[in-house]
Parts: sequence; C-alpha cells; structure tokens
Amino acid sequence: MRRPMDDVQRLLDEAAIRRVLYRYCRGIDRIDAELIRSAYWPGATDDHGVFTGSAEEFARWVVGVLATFEQTQHSLHQTSIDVLGDRAFTETYFDARHRLRREGRLMLETFGGRYLDRFERRDGEWRIAHRVVVHDWSRIEEVPATYPNEMFAQGLRSRDDLSYRRD
Repeated sequence: MRRPMDDVQRLLDEAAIRRVLYRYCRGIDRIDAELIRSAYWPGATDDHGVFTGSAEEFARWVVGVLATFEQTQHSLHQTSIDVLGDRAFTETYFDARHRLRREGRLMLETFGGRYLDRFERRDGEWRIAHRVVVHDWSRIEEVPATYPNEMFAQGLRSRDDLSYRRD
C-alpha cells in the first residue's frame, strides 16, 4: 500500500522536474546560455541530432545558432515522468517554432518532437544528466503576412525581455 507522503514526494519531484524543463525552454527562447546550462548537471550530455556533446558545449553552440533566427518559441506538452529514487526518466512532447529570413522571404520552421531525458537528483535538486531529442515531424513554410506587432510589447531575445523584470 502506498503512503500519502510517498504521493506528496512524487508530486514535489514531478513539479521540480517540470520547472527544469520550463527553465530550459525559457533559456532557449531568450538566448540565455546561463539559464540553459542551469537545466543540466555539469558533465551532462545532449544529443540534439545536429549537435552531440556536453551540455556546456551545447549551451555555447545553440546560442550561436539561435542568433540566426528572428524569433523562436518552444512549447511543451505532456510529460511522462518515472521517478526511480534519485533518477527520473522523462518523455516530453514539444513544438519548436523558428522564424527566419531566407533569400528575403520570411519563413517559419516548426519542429515537433520529444525530449527524452534522464534526470538526476543531487543534494535535493533535479537537473538533466542526459538528453536525446527525437524528431517526429517538421514543416517549413513561407509566412505571407504577420500580425501588426506595434500593438504589443515585443519579446526580446535577451535578459532585457520584460519577463526578467521584477518591479
């Protein structure tokens, strides 16, 4: 029989793991290498298909790649989390959208995939120890028109974005 405290700990662990996944996406979309690195343990590995190596190298590499896009947005969907002591195995569905210009045309790349992560808890903190990105589908299309952006506060791809303000 499961004890209520076991259920409470499982929920706390799952919430902590989800916060790491959210932090990673925020770091990616704000081009914040420090925030990206904070989702991984030192010595962690990342296999993004086009990049395989340490998480530290990945953070340096991906900010250079991201700078070539006008905008990115990563959206997380359902996450399966299996906590086994101080290790957890997750499968997180995601969509990644990348807005860029090719030969003067505005393009939108949409990538649907999954993050397969092995998390580790060290000193009570969860972070990614190993990640593999799985490609399920993708689409590249020209964007004929965009919404009038002057009507809204604009997202910035840096720590100058409004989301970093605390006033």
